Amino acid sequence: MATPKEKQQRDEVSLNAIHRETIRKENRCQKLVTEFVINPHHKVHAVTKKPMSWHENEDEIADEQFLKIIHHADLEPTKKYTEPQTTSQEIGWITKPLLNSDRTDRRLHFFRERTEITKYMEAAWRFKEQSNNLQ
Repeated sequence: MATPKEKQQRDEVSLNAIHRETIRKENRCQKLVTEFVINPHHKVHAVTKKPMSWHENEDEIADEQFLKIIHHADLEPTKKYTEPQTTSQEIGWITKPLLNSDRTDRRLHFFRERTEITKYMEAAWRFKEQSNNLQ
């Protein structure tokens, strides 16, 4: 191990040699990756486009697998997954009505009906309103 005096006595040439050797060791272990491929085991999440950019060349993309992944990422969560992934998605996950919306079924839909009593009360309220407005 070097003593403190030896560390102080290193000149620029020896420091430069140490630096060159360190860079040479790093370059031996590095591998330059120039090909981009989407990991097929990773689910792709949609990223919004830049608001002020033009997207005219979207039709020029030739890779159908890439387009398939991107279009799958744009789908609604109910079409992507069979069940909710989070507890927040559980609210509103089932969007279909539980019962058919049959408006003729009188058990579920109660419409207003005009009977003798409702006609009488409507006339009485109307008379009361008009008498209050005249005073």
